[in-house]
Amino acid sequence: MRILISNDDGYLAAGLAALNAAVSSIAETFVIAPDRNRSGASNSLTLTRPLRVSTAPSGFHRLDGTPTDCVHVGLTGLMDPEPDMVIAGINHGANLGDDVLYSGTVAAAMEGRYLGFPAVAISLAGSNAQHFDSAARTALQVLERMQEHPLPRDSILNINVPDLPFESIKGFRATRLGCRHKSDPVIRSQDPTGREIYWVGPAGEGQDCGEGTDFLAIEQGYVSVTPLQIDLTRHGQLEQIQSWLTA
Repeated sequence: MRILISNDDGYLAAGLAALNAAVSSIAETFVIAPDRNRSGASNSLTLTRPLRVSTAPSGFHRLDGTPTDCVHVGLTGLMDPEPDMVIAGINHGANLGDDVLYSGTVAAAMEGRYLGFPAVAISLAGSNAQHFDSAARTALQVLERMQEHPLPRDSILNINVPDLPFESIKGFRATRLGCRHKSDPVIRSQDPTGREIYWVGPAGEGQDCGEGTDFLAIEQGYVSVTPLQIDLTRHGQLEQIQSWLTA
């Protein structure tokens, strides 16, 4: 089994090292990650300049672009033969609900899916996450399940792991995405020259976070596994919009 591994926290991230150490025990891995933290990069591609890849002392490939760039270059320019799947993570912090729209980790998995491979995004919940070993062991369990019961090649799994010792995790739950309250307002400040600057405010707390959501699973000590789809079409409204257009 050959697996491409990437992330959005950068090639030096502890979560990336933990994931590779675990996965390389059962598969051949190819790691390509941004040369710095690119959290929140979403699905952005770099189209206005060339991209450069170098090899870090760890053997990981580092690229001066986004997580999506990493997976795209890895799959279409560097890996031969192709991998069997793509795994992105372990993200430093949760990717719950609306987070998937902004997350570079989820975007890396989505790019794998766009290019025809099953993909998994895995994140360790918590603002100061510590138990990367728990998330790495969780990733191994998911991989073993996928080998025993393969998923379709268009599958994307968004996995969030509670920041607990592995023995304290209660199990797995299949979940839907919840949603957050809107984020806090931007934080105004000034740079040393007196020019006004802005920091994007923190994400909002959970709003739709009840039964069946990824938020509740994490809160109750379970691993959340959410299947994602790329089609954003609101199919149920197509007839209404067609009627509105022709009225």
